[in-house]
Amino acid sequence: MFKHTSNILQTPIEYLKGMGPQRGELLRKHLSIFTFGDLLQFYPYRYVDRSSIQQIRQIQQDGQFVQLIGRIVFFDIVGQGRARRLTATFKDASGQIELVWFQGISWAEKLIAEGGNFLVFGKVSLFNGSWNISHPELEKLEKEKNETNLGLMPMYSSNEKLKTRGITPKLISKMIQGLLPQVKPTDLPDFLPENICTKYHLCDRFNAMQQIHFPVNQNAMQQALYRLKFEELFMHQIGICKLKLNHQKSRGFYFEKVGDYFNQFYKNHLPFELTDDQKNVIREIRLDTQSGHQMNRLLQGDVGSGKTIVALLCMLLAIDNGFQACLMAPTEILAQQHLVGIQELLQEMPVRVGFLSGSVKGKDRKIILQQLEAGEIQILIGTHALIESTVVFKNIGLSIIDEQHRFGVAQRAQLWKKNVLPPHVLVMTATPIPRTLAMTSYGDLEISVIKQLPPGRKPISTIHRTEMHRARVMDFIKTEIQQGRQAYIVYPLIEESEKLDYENLYSGYEQVKQFFPDHTYKIAMVHGKQPIEEREQNMQAFIKGKAHIMVATTVIEVGVNVPNASVMLIESAERFGLSQLHQLRGRVGRGADKSYCILLTTLKLSVSGRERMRTMVEETSGFAIAEKDLELRGPGDIEGTRQSGAADLKLADIIKDLPIMEQSRQAAIDILLIDPELTKPDHALLRYQLLQRPDQEIWRHIS
Repeated sequence: MFKHTSNILQTPIEYLKGMGPQRGELLRKHLSIFTFGDLLQFYPYRYVDRSSIQQIRQIQQDGQFVQLIGRIVFFDIVGQGRARRLTATFKDASGQIELVWFQGISWAEKLIAEGGNFLVFGKVSLFNGSWNISHPELEKLEKEKNETNLGLMPMYSSNEKLKTRGITPKLISKMIQGLLPQVKPTDLPDFLPENICTKYHLCDRFNAMQQIHFPVNQNAMQQALYRLKFEELFMHQIGICKLKLNHQKSRGFYFEKVGDYFNQFYKNHLPFELTDDQKNVIREIRLDTQSGHQMNRLLQGDVGSGKTIVALLCMLLAIDNGFQACLMAPTEILAQQHLVGIQELLQEMPVRVGFLSGSVKGKDRKIILQQLEAGEIQILIGTHALIESTVVFKNIGLSIIDEQHRFGVAQRAQLWKKNVLPPHVLVMTATPIPRTLAMTSYGDLEISVIKQLPPGRKPISTIHRTEMHRARVMDFIKTEIQQGRQAYIVYPLIEESEKLDYENLYSGYEQVKQFFPDHTYKIAMVHGKQPIEEREQNMQAFIKGKAHIMVATTVIEVGVNVPNASVMLIESAERFGLSQLHQLRGRVGRGADKSYCILLTTLKLSVSGRERMRTMVEETSGFAIAEKDLELRGPGDIEGTRQSGAADLKLADIIKDLPIMEQSRQAAIDILLIDPELTKPDHALLRYQLLQRPDQEIWRHIS
């Protein structure tokens, strides 16, 4: 049996030779390096290949990355305040180029003043007919080394504050170089089982750690990188797969039959023919609820794909088997929308539907709670209020959570405690989840997808315009209104600058009134800071066609269904993420008329801003947009990613390293199928490692 012994990697970082308490504190504060082991896992972000040094005369194109060796023959600091910059003339045997720093000036000045040979890396740009590099990486070369030295040199990240205190990338490299000889193979035991290492051709962990820092060649570096990426992804996936395995084993209510409620609605009251995707999802849910295990399924479908009708059919299935069902939405607006839609669909069916939110108080609330506990209410629709301890069901068998990324895991879990066995869980999202996130953040759930749109939905024309076209855009909206249609005008809302955003909203509202005067046009304003009654009143005015225009923040991103609205104008569209833009676009195109989404931006856009606008104009598929959003922003910024560690990987990239993730997931599944609790001797070290990790709560629960 494995027995753990402490090793050198647990030593506090200040005890490393050349470090000391002050530098140790800086590493803790700025780089989260607390121990020798943390330093060892502070990996290079790139390598300098000394066999690939260019000469200045070889520079040919704007945007080219170059690596040069030479001397700085002149430098100067010019300008004041924000305009202050450091310029330096860098020469090699073939010519010269200008280097420019707008930040980190103090550090660069100090390093340049030392003189000597430097290695420069950066992106070249052409300015006033001459080549220059802004904010190049600058590495001082030792006197005994020269440009003929070959091999890969690791480059470590730092910042100006650390550099001015002497903790340069070069010092970090020296520290790791000094640490590695002290580390023995027993300090870095191979906790991945031998059969996994053999099957996937993984080098051993000790060798990987040596070669990731100071590789002898490109091949050794690539082998080390593959091994450590595989390890990172495997340790994440084995937790996700264990959670999924537990879900599959947990007991759940048995839905024995498809009865009168389901059949009567399906045959007599279904407003349209279901798409093949909708039928497949219902079939999958039917099999889940017949298995005797608790269902945990994620239903993802593009805006307008018909998830609500699937949810309703599943709730009728629960009622057929003697159970109650609930549908929880993140906002009062969306919950009310579901209530109105479901009551309309069930108006000729003998089904009791109740509603509960924070705004339901006093006697009304008491009646709802009594009817729910007595089993008189068969479907309960509401907000977070559903998870309160005072809400008691007689026999809940199905919990449906809409726009599930708005709820925390703990909030969702409260619904599971509403019966002796946890009810079946269906979580829904209109934000399509990229394949990579589906395997990581949502890897414990079974996933169903609706890609087909119901027949009759017309494609939405998406147009990008800049501020200079505002008058023409407003004239177009007037034309649509004159033809009897309505329009949304949406302003961005970012919590960090809430006050400024509401000022922008109100000034925008005043600007809209100038184009659409009160005596001719009715404008409703909706935002999250309004009293609920006022917001609901304005929302209803727009829904009922009494207001021509709704000026709003992203509070209307989900939950507003106005078939007569044909224009969605998004102000400062560059401030939105792609998935949010797609969600907003989905508010129109719900009726018989041709619909438009207009993206209004400033004239000067960043590269990523321009790319987002291009994607929205060219792409209609929410799934393609979600993939692009993940690519542009990274997993840590995508709304809905759980606190699962997927965004905290040191080496692996869940977008670029999808093949490695698929391999590591399969390896995790293979192990859990033969040893689900990791009790076999071959897995003892792996189990110990998992128990030490803060992101592996699942293993501590079963220890």
